[in-house]
This record gives sequence, structure tokens and C-alpha cells, in this order.
Amino acid sequence: MRPPRPTITGAAAVRRRVGGLVAALVVLAVVCLLSLWLGANRVPFTEVWRVLWHNDGSKAAVIVHDLRVPRTLLGLAVGAALGVSGAVTQALTRNDLAEPGLLGISMGASAAVALGISALGVTSTAGYVWFAFVGAALTSVAVFAIGTAGRGADTPANLVVAGAAAVALLGAVVNAILILDPTAFDRFRFWDVGSLAAPGAPALSTIWPFIVVGLLLAASQARSLNALALGEQAARGLGVHLNRARLLGALAVVLLCGAATAAAGPIAFVGLAVPHIARAIVGTDQRWVLPYCAVLAAVLLLGADLIGRLVVAPGELRVGVVTAFLGAPVFIALCRRARLARA
Repeated sequence: MRPPRPTITGAAAVRRRVGGLVAALVVLAVVCLLSLWLGANRVPFTEVWRVLWHNDGSKAAVIVHDLRVPRTLLGLAVGAALGVSGAVTQALTRNDLAEPGLLGISMGASAAVALGISALGVTSTAGYVWFAFVGAALTSVAVFAIGTAGRGADTPANLVVAGAAAVALLGAVVNAILILDPTAFDRFRFWDVGSLAAPGAPALSTIWPFIVVGLLLAASQARSLNALALGEQAARGLGVHLNRARLLGALAVVLLCGAATAAAGPIAFVGLAVPHIARAIVGTDQRWVLPYCAVLAAVLLLGADLIGRLVVAPGELRVGVVTAFLGAPVFIALCRRARLARA
């Protein structure tokens, strides 16, 4: 007679999740070091390590401290913001295909930034942030209102369809603005591709308070998001205030997505793919999904930025282009899986 298979206790599951998170942090540390080391200007790793701790004003120190450190820190902040905003969006909508970019929230931020550049001559990240917030907020309200109205509001595809309509409409608005204003086009086109190269330290100093508040808001709603996954009636039975949970969750998404988009431009698919990876590792508990998303999304974004720097060196492929190449097949696979599950 075979002995019974050992079961994984709650403590063992926690240890496994903590171990996985520590491993992810180790990978993130390695990617950060690679981001500081590799680039168009070749600097030996020993020299990078030395000037990282002793800024002697040399050429290597300028490259590391003025260019690569701000770029890496910005990648950490933007990646964490996109990953967590994607996880919260999917939890709020109970739709595995939901993501700020696919729901039009990023395009709403882009349209508002384009309008700010054209109408008011805004040129700095500090100015972009406020326009991005307003555009992201208005678009999220419109998409959620349209996607949940009428019969069949619980169909997972409704919000994606509403987001696609918003992307099309707002994309037309952006194109109209840029065609009518060549000066705005020159300023907007570099920002619109999605990049960690240009903004650097000024962008990071502007957006980090908003990202910190957004992350804290998302973390505070983890238990409520777990309850929402059981359905509205079950969540009410567990004492969750639905309107407050949705409002705070949506506010976290707007803060995170708006700040990330303002700093680095619209970067798609990070918020879509990473929550699926996190749930495959730790399950559906948002108390674990959210920190995993923050770390894994930063790894993905910095890794995509490294690929963009190296694949066409000494030139550069913008990180938004790389994530689109990586994310589009993931989106297609998820759509096929959802269709097969309904069949």
C-alpha cells in the first residue's frame, strides 16, 4: 500500500511564495546590474561597479550616474506601476483580458497629453503628469460606464470592446491634433513610442509620489479585490463596501497608469501579461499577486529596455516597440484560450 502523498500546508505555501518572491527580487537585481552595465557606450563591469559607489567625475561615472542609474530607476517605477495597475484592472473587472492599455486608459492619457502640448505648449514631464491623470480618469470612467451598461454587462468581452472603441476614437483625436499642429507632432512623436531613455531623473522625481500612493492604495484593497472575485453578493456578505472598493481601486489604476504614461509614454501589454504570470505562480490571492506583479513587471520592462538597447546597437529600439512585439503573441494566446474555454 502506497503512503499518502504529502499535502502542502498553509505554512508551506507561504514559504514557497516568499521563496518565489525572493527569487524574483534576485532576478530583478541582476537585471538592474545589467541595465547599469550594458548600453551603446561600452564600459567594463568592474569600472561600472567602482564608479557606482565612487563618483569620481570620469566619463564612466557620468554615463552610469547621469544616464543609466536614472533610466534603471525609472524602469523600476514604471514597470511596477504598469504591472500592479494591470492586476487591479483585471481584478476589478473580473476580466483576464483587461489591461489599462487595452481598455483605452493609456490612450486617454496620450490624448490629454497631446492636447496639452498643442493647446498650452506643455513640454515637461511635470506638465504631462496632470494631463495624463485627467485623460486616464475620464477615459476609465467612460469605458467602465459603457462596458457595464445594458444587458449582458457581465460578459468579459464587453469592457475590451468598449476599450477598443475608446482607443479608436481617442487615436483619431490624437491624429487630428498632430496633423493640424506640426510643432506638437515633433514633441509628441518621441514621447508616444514609449521609452525610458529621455526623461531620466526629472521624470522620476515628478512621478514617484503618485506611484507610491497608487501602490499603497492597491495594496490596501487586496482583500476587497479577493472578495470581489467571488461576486458582488458574496463580497457584500463578507462586509466589502463595493462602491468604495471600486472607487479606490480605480483611483489606484489612474494614479499608476497616468504617472507611468506621463513619464515613459504609452507602453502596452505589460499590465496584461504579468498578472497572468503572477497568478500562475501564486494563485489568485491579490495579497501575493500584487507584489509579484510589481517585481515581475519591472523585470520585464527593464529586460525589454535592454533588448532594445542591444539588438540594434549602437542605435536603440524603444521599449514600447519591444513590449508590443513580446506582448502581442501573449494577447493572441489569451484570446484563444478564453474562446476555447467558452466552447
